[in-house]
Amino acid sequence: MGHVVVEVMPKPEILDPQGKAIGSGLHRLGIEGFEVRQGKRFELTFDGEATPEVLAQIEQAATALLSNPVIEDVVAIRPESIDDAPDHPATPVGASSDAVAEAQAHGGAAQADGAQAGAQ
Repeated sequence: MGHVVVEVMPKPEILDPQGKAIGSGLHRLGIEGFEVRQGKRFELTFDGEATPEVLAQIEQAATALLSNPVIEDVVAIRPESIDDAPDHPATPVGASSDAVAEAQAHGGAAQADGAQAGAQ
């Protein structure tokens, strides 16, 4: 089974309000000296190996769907061993936060259409 991680970050010239809020929270906790930028991490798993053809497809998806090229950069596309993957279920792209919370409460992954986990 293949596993590839895609990381997306706001472009340096774009204001990052989430990163600023996290930085302010660190300051309130007495943690100083850090500038924070918040990005996104996508984990894609698939049958087979991370061949150059598969990586090219993932790159196409990363630039066309997983990122907004006007305000974001794809900063990493890297194969990882499935053994290196976190011990949590993956959340499909497009899953709503409500679906994620519902799925986590029931020990599963969210459905991409935002439907509650376990719904038919």
